[in-house]
Amino acid sequence: MSTEYRNFLALSYDELEELNLQAKADRAARLSPDEIREKRLKYLTDEKRIKAVTVLFSDLEGRLHLLDYDKKFLINSYENLTFDGSSIRGFTAQKESDLRLGIDWSAFYWVPADVFGTGKVVVFGTVIDKDGSLYSGDLRGVLKNYADTLFKEKGFTLNAANEIEGFLFAGCDAERKFHETGKFEFINTGGYYHVLPLDPLRKFIDTAAEVQRAMGFQNEKDHPEVAPSQFEINYGYGEVVAAADQIQLYKLLTRQIANNLGYTASFLPKPVVGVNGNGMHTNVSISKDKTNLFWDDKGQEKLSSFGWDFVDRILSHALDICLIMNSSVNAYRRLDPHFEAPNQIKASATDRGSMVRIPIGNSKSMRIEVRSVAPDANPYLALYSIFKTGIEGKKAAIDNLRQAQRYLPDHIQQAIDDFKASKWIAEMLGSDVQGRYADLKQASADRCPRALGTFVKGAEVQYHHEVYNQSLWNLF
Repeated sequence: MSTEYRNFLALSYDELEELNLQAKADRAARLSPDEIREKRLKYLTDEKRIKAVTVLFSDLEGRLHLLDYDKKFLINSYENLTFDGSSIRGFTAQKESDLRLGIDWSAFYWVPADVFGTGKVVVFGTVIDKDGSLYSGDLRGVLKNYADTLFKEKGFTLNAANEIEGFLFAGCDAERKFHETGKFEFINTGGYYHVLPLDPLRKFIDTAAEVQRAMGFQNEKDHPEVAPSQFEINYGYGEVVAAADQIQLYKLLTRQIANNLGYTASFLPKPVVGVNGNGMHTNVSISKDKTNLFWDDKGQEKLSSFGWDFVDRILSHALDICLIMNSSVNAYRRLDPHFEAPNQIKASATDRGSMVRIPIGNSKSMRIEVRSVAPDANPYLALYSIFKTGIEGKKAAIDNLRQAQRYLPDHIQQAIDDFKASKWIAEMLGSDVQGRYADLKQASADRCPRALGTFVKGAEVQYHHEVYNQSLWNLF
């Protein structure tokens, strides 16, 4: 079709960065929801070149969903957006399918037209039950409500930053075809920090980094990772809901860029045996009145007693929350101790095999790093469980808790059993969400061999919740 008569929004990367950083500042300053809503509605009304608004939300497993609304329709109907929840795996049953979608106007992004298309902006949504309450299966809404409540009642700001590793494989549909090919093809074998300036992996990383900067990520560093064709693009910390949103955007934009270049960006935890897997090391801290509550110059490893209590609760509930952090059959290959696997239920300043690490920090940067999180975890559920557990969990009566010889499960079935039997999970998520999440994970586990063995099975990829091809689930 001819495009000469079209006039859709396509901003320069400098313009995008300026707009996104201002929106980020508004969000960090906690401008009132009414003020931000009116600001965004005015922009949408005045900017004639926008044709549609993409509303993003995530299902119970963390799969990102996108709904495009005509801009004029959205402006007039944003308070009454409905969708069929029964079509979203892990959401409502068919007999109670109607759900509403609220708009979180603070989570508004301008996107590069050369990657995502012209004439669109994106915004995150909140799923609302038919009675007007937050929908329990929408962990973004649950996390946001928890973070807002802690800020209102205790003045706490929950902070997070994630180091998300991925692989770049040859072909646009490498994951979807794995059950036929039985292999992934590397596009680079350079290794850690080692790549030629314009080879395919470096071009992909450069493009993704440019898009992140334009979207206000405030990048820190990017590089090839230890394994062949592996990448990591780091960006700054933020308030917990914004940080979780950025995880979803990071995975979306890297997948889209890889697809545009003829490749596949994969966040399977261990797609190739014999090389390092993908992790999502999760750094967290809590501040109050701009004071880092994890910092104590005189504390052990400079971590405050408040911070150590947080760590102790995480270690105490490690088995309860393992399925949340490692949510797929394939994730348990990554917990192999031969590859710096963070499978030991202990805390350490130096041992990278520990589930929790205490990095070197100062009064601003002091944090704890939960290393056992896989990149295919639902980011909202993972961050909610880390903070909720660290703040409100119970300490176990275990001698030498921080260095005890305990290990995370080496297969998903044990993690499912621990999750289903956990009273803490029932208290944290509610028994309904606990049961639905366990059922989803059991369905994947039942389709895969119980013993992982020495090579990746087709079923591990075929039935993985992040592989974008629903028809694969019918091949059982």
